[in-house]
Amino acid sequence: MARRVHQPLEDQEFDFILSMTTGPVLAYFCGSWPKAVEACRAMDAVVGDLAEEYGTRFTAVRTDMTRCPGPTRRYGVAGAPTAVLIKDGEAVASQAGPMTHVEFRAFLDAHL
Repeated sequence: MARRVHQPLEDQEFDFILSMTTGPVLAYFCGSWPKAVEACRAMDAVVGDLAEEYGTRFTAVRTDMTRCPGPTRRYGVAGAPTAVLIKDGEAVASQAGPMTHVEFRAFLDAHL
């Protein structure tokens, strides 16, 4: 995973990253249960590649739904993986389920 992808360990760290980041934040929520793990691993690679490709256009945050229940509830995340694009603390777009590189790029291009 690219070094541009942050991995908060708890709610307060997630909130700190949001408060210190200028510009959009792509939070993608992952789970630790068996069906979610495989899909989230695939998204790790996609998000890492896109974070490098898009440079400073957004900040990526990989969020474990179990470790960060506050943001999970705040942004209405019900399953993993789910991508949420956040601007100024507010969700402007979300997409549930795994996405290919092409689908994720289309999601970002439509909402950045």
